[in-house]
Amino acid sequence: MNIYKKIERELYLVIEALKAEGKLPADVKSDKVEATASRDAAHGEIATNAAMVIAAQTKANPKEIAALLAEKLSGLAGITRAEIAGPGFINLTLAPSIWQEAILDIVEHGRGYGNSNVGEGIKVNVEYVSANPTGPMHVGHGRGAVFGDALATLLVKAGYSVTKEYYINDAGAQVDKVADSVFLRYREACGEKIGEIPEGLYPGDYLVPVGEALARIHGDKLLKKDRAEWLPVVREYALEAIMEMIKSDLAVLGIHHDVFTSEKALADAGKVQEAFDTLDKQGYIYTGTLPAPKGKIIEDWEPKELVLFRSSQFGDDSDRPMKKSDGAWTYIAPDIAYHYDKIQRGFKKMVLVLGADHVGYQKRLQAAVKALSGGEAQLDVKLCQLVKFIKGGAELKMSKRAGTFVTVREVVDEVGKDVFRFIMLTRKNDAPLDFDFAKVTEQSKDNPVFYVQYAHARARSVLRNAQEVTGARYQVSGKEEKKSSDPCHPTPDTLAKLNHPAELALIRLMCGWPRLVESAASAHEPHRVAFYLHDLAAAFHGLWHLGNDDIMLRFIVKSDIELTAARIALAQAVSQVIASGLLVLGVEPVEEMR
Repeated sequence: MNIYKKIERELYLVIEALKAEGKLPADVKSDKVEATASRDAAHGEIATNAAMVIAAQTKANPKEIAALLAEKLSGLAGITRAEIAGPGFINLTLAPSIWQEAILDIVEHGRGYGNSNVGEGIKVNVEYVSANPTGPMHVGHGRGAVFGDALATLLVKAGYSVTKEYYINDAGAQVDKVADSVFLRYREACGEKIGEIPEGLYPGDYLVPVGEALARIHGDKLLKKDRAEWLPVVREYALEAIMEMIKSDLAVLGIHHDVFTSEKALADAGKVQEAFDTLDKQGYIYTGTLPAPKGKIIEDWEPKELVLFRSSQFGDDSDRPMKKSDGAWTYIAPDIAYHYDKIQRGFKKMVLVLGADHVGYQKRLQAAVKALSGGEAQLDVKLCQLVKFIKGGAELKMSKRAGTFVTVREVVDEVGKDVFRFIMLTRKNDAPLDFDFAKVTEQSKDNPVFYVQYAHARARSVLRNAQEVTGARYQVSGKEEKKSSDPCHPTPDTLAKLNHPAELALIRLMCGWPRLVESAASAHEPHRVAFYLHDLAAAFHGLWHLGNDDIMLRFIVKSDIELTAARIALAQAVSQVIASGLLVLGVEPVEEMR
């Protein structure tokens, strides 16, 4: 049960009743009316903008509208108070029983609590990682990988049909440099002395086994061929080998894509030309010149005629070249073709996760998507800021081209997948993030991973102890919680014993989980889940510590079997909501802290 949606339905009925009574115009719409958690529970538990929404349509005084609504609302079962605040907001206080009995709903749904159908099965394409196939994944790729994967899972929980996609940039000069680098390692495997790796190639040792594998397959035959002959052979094998490295690294993070799309395959299939022709037929391609780059003085700059896409018509800062002066495609042309291919596959909602170095690139791609779809498709580009990795108090410096970089696998081997994933989501994607190896593994409340996992483990310990103390037979492992009929099975009357302010605050927080799933999915912000889990853990730990001073606030009170039943259900609900959130983040909830 989503309490906030239940209140929204009640608001809709109240508005309809006022319309029927002639107190509100018949054409008033309530689709933008919302019920949200109040910022200060002392002034009410749920706030609604209903009066403001109606006043905006009727030009009436919002406080007068609020008075009409509050009178109706205060007479509804379960609402004990409706107060007008500020310019016309209404704060509602609910009967404690509404919150208490929500525990039953949470326990019944288990880790599925919070699942929503707000997405209505709409297809969403989430493209993330798409690291250039030049070597294994370094830690710089990790944030975008985790962000994209968590977002995809969040969207699924909110009811969307999600395709997780990886775009392989396997065309162009960069891939040829990889092939040249591998060929050097192949020569080395054949017994040649190759000396220093030439400037501009990839010196990393990770290419040594690729060269050795080529030597086992081809012997020294490739040495007898000229570059034009061996290049396609080596390039194809190198790309396949490196993509296997990347997929293996992603698997270490628990990431598996549904689709891998090749840039070269799209080009070979004529998709670049097809996208270009489509834009041309729509009148969005022309030959012209661009002004000199802003903020730069280029002495030998002179305007050149280029084939341009009218991207400025769709929100871009300027029009963009589709072809170079020699007739070759510019770097944006294949990317436009790729998104055209997504549109042709039926995706009207797309999310693209890029690194911070792509700032400014999003507008041109969004413009292309609008133009190619006739405005029907939407592309949300999420930029992930860099992560500063700190070890021993010093920042780790990395250069992939120089072969000095830390791989995702190395970090995961040291701190664990769950720690890596959680920490990557403790800041909004476009905010800088520090990853301090010492801090992310310490067992303290300052480590958000430990803090949240400890709350889950504590809640699980209540269930284990309940079996020993009360005889309640709670299943304490597996994905779903089930309980048999026993003296500790909570009833509404039993749950009424959860009346301490800290208990009610904890329950209200859990009741906000379904709303948070929907809002975080709509905003494409999975970090909200990590923030929520930290708040929930804090509320649970706070209640736990109250039991240190007052025995009657402990979760198991031997002298009161009904109170214990209610608290066991509360702990069970907490563990399930935390588990539900952790699984969205791709983190496995722990049963015990070791």
